Amino acid sequence: MKVFFNLVKFSHTIFALPFALVGFGLGNMISTESFSWSKLLLVLGCMVTARNTAMAFNRYIDRDIDAANARTKVREIPSGLISENKVLVFIITNAILFVALTWFINPLCFYLSPVALLVIMGYSLTKRFTFLCHLILGIGLSLAPVGAFVAVTGYFHFLPIILGFAVLFWVSGFDIIYALQDESFDQSKGLFSIPAYFGTQKALNISRFFHIVSAALMVIFLYESHQLLNSIFLFTMIGTLIFIGLLFSQHKLVRPNDLSKVNLAFFTNNGIASLLYGVLFLIDIWL
Repeated sequence: MKVFFNLVKFSHTIFALPFALVGFGLGNMISTESFSWSKLLLVLGCMVTARNTAMAFNRYIDRDIDAANARTKVREIPSGLISENKVLVFIITNAILFVALTWFINPLCFYLSPVALLVIMGYSLTKRFTFLCHLILGIGLSLAPVGAFVAVTGYFHFLPIILGFAVLFWVSGFDIIYALQDESFDQSKGLFSIPAYFGTQKALNISRFFHIVSAALMVIFLYESHQLLNSIFLFTMIGTLIFIGLLFSQHKLVRPNDLSKVNLAFFTNNGIASLLYGVLFLIDIWL
């Protein structure tokens, strides 16, 4: 169990899960549906199984690349901690569970479940042919608030879509920072990433631009939420300010000539930003 938890980096669930809960809470506020614990558990189950599928597939499909990279050769498959066949069974099992869970939510979620799997699994292949791979990862995580909202309401709405775009540019920006560690390796193997294609400085500039877009969308989401629901959203306002502050503080941690704090910027800053924002939004809903 510990090996599988490490394989899928379960702790990184902290990035998308709070936004899924925001989408779920938003759906309950906008629709006439009453709160349902069973539906919440189904949404959480979808989050876990979808993420397990995506991360395990990424590790499986990249096993040879990981084995050749000094930074990643200690991962579970290349180091021999777990066999390729067991990982493949794990991927198929979680994908089937994900689709099955959507069946019990509503028809729209069920019909769109293969599309969601295609997006979140497709990301793992994109580094082989386009430096836009970071945006594909961002799209995958942006499905969290939109999907959770659809799970509650059974329809799309512009408000969670705005939040989804904010997540897209947030994730894409910090994934570029994370990819700086493999710039030389990616170039040597003919792999694509924004750092490998544009170089460190330009990559950081692109990441910074993505985060500016994300911050602007977070403010728009706050304003539109206030307009639509006629609520002040005081705690969400505080959460938005904290989120934006942590968003840009990571750019002070990472310099073109100093990548020693990449992991601090990647996990700590972004994890805290997501968690605090989600908690403060849910407090507003509860109040």
